[in-house]
Amino acid sequence: MLKLIACALLACMFATVLSVSAAEPDPKVLGYTLPENIQWKDNAARTNQTAILYGDPTKPGPYAMLIKWKAGNMSRPHYHEHDRFFMVVSGTWWVGTGRKFDAAGTKPMPAGSYVVHYANGIHYDGAKEGDAIIALHGVGPVSTIPAEDK
Repeated sequence: MLKLIACALLACMFATVLSVSAAEPDPKVLGYTLPENIQWKDNAARTNQTAILYGDPTKPGPYAMLIKWKAGNMSRPHYHEHDRFFMVVSGTWWVGTGRKFDAAGTKPMPAGSYVVHYANGIHYDGAKEGDAIIALHGVGPVSTIPAEDK
């Protein structure tokens, strides 16, 4: 009987622990966005979507964002005036360098890859067979300068 009471008490304590909701973190200490609240926006050409997570890439200062490249879309050779840092979250992101666009010569960056676009380095990138999501952070303002030799 004592065993039965002990088991019942343990079950009650376990149920109580599970029913306690987590305290909401102090927004002055940390910020977060749950996946269902990330707001994706199509670019004008509808070739990719972006979600700004932190800051504003059009203004001075740090920013963080997600880019979802849609399958079959690649950028053309260009460069940026500041370093940009990427982590491939899902899919395969394809990257190439130089002024001459060569989709066949791009290198695949599978999920988990880390990539740096150095300031003023001419590159192009995108998705080939499937969508790719990449996380990006850097310092704004972001400028994209075309640099393609045709």
